[in-house]
Amino acid sequence: MVKLTADLVASSPQFVNALGDREIDLRGNKIPVIENLGATLDQFDTYDLSDNEIRKVDGFPHLPRLKCIILNNNRVIRIGGNLEEHLPHLQTLILTNNNLQELADLDPLCTVKTLTTLCLLKNPVSANSSYRHYLINRLPQLRILDFRRIKQKEREEAQRLFGDSKAASNTFEPGENLPTRALDQAPAPVLTPVQPNKDVQAIRAAIANARSLDEVQRLEALLKSGGVPGKDDGARAKSGQGVEVEEEEEMDTAAANGVS
Repeated sequence: MVKLTADLVASSPQFVNALGDREIDLRGNKIPVIENLGATLDQFDTYDLSDNEIRKVDGFPHLPRLKCIILNNNRVIRIGGNLEEHLPHLQTLILTNNNLQELADLDPLCTVKTLTTLCLLKNPVSANSSYRHYLINRLPQLRILDFRRIKQKEREEAQRLFGDSKAASNTFEPGENLPTRALDQAPAPVLTPVQPNKDVQAIRAAIANARSLDEVQRLEALLKSGGVPGKDDGARAKSGQGVEVEEEEEMDTAAANGVS
């Protein structure tokens, strides 16, 4: 395999093709990875990378002049994301005879809004019965797919099969408005105010009504023992009254015995 270097770029054929575009010919070098294309100084409209060993379509520097990439007869299994950031004017991508397998493998092309011509003949994915309509739906700006012009009937059928291309995508893009209609229409939950516990109210009232340090200390001791002002005070008061009655009865009994 041969690494794609600045020297290889400098020594490769460069010419004006039949369309009047400047083209660099990098075919047949067994190149495994796209790299170092900044050495072209963005002087070419078309890059022919056919008949190499490339497995992934990525690694491009910023090449605003580039309009066409030819990648026939490689081993491409993946298309990198964000191609539009590096190739803002890419119009044509030829990927005949590669190894792209699934429809989802083609989704990175959806962000390349300038792409109008695409060829994926002799890729396993092209055998999928939904392949053509899927791409027409996902890339509505395409005009030519597999060297066949896209017809209006095909666009209508793609719309029927897959619906709106933007609605079909579940990918969130920063800046998009989130759906709020359901949230706006949903009734606001009714919050029931929490009623303070009666014991808590009693404690607060006792603290507020304390008029001396002795009362405060008594409340503090009561709370530490787990008691509640009012309840325990009442119980203690009743208990105290019972003791006094018993003491009075004992005194009466003792006095009666003394008299007798």
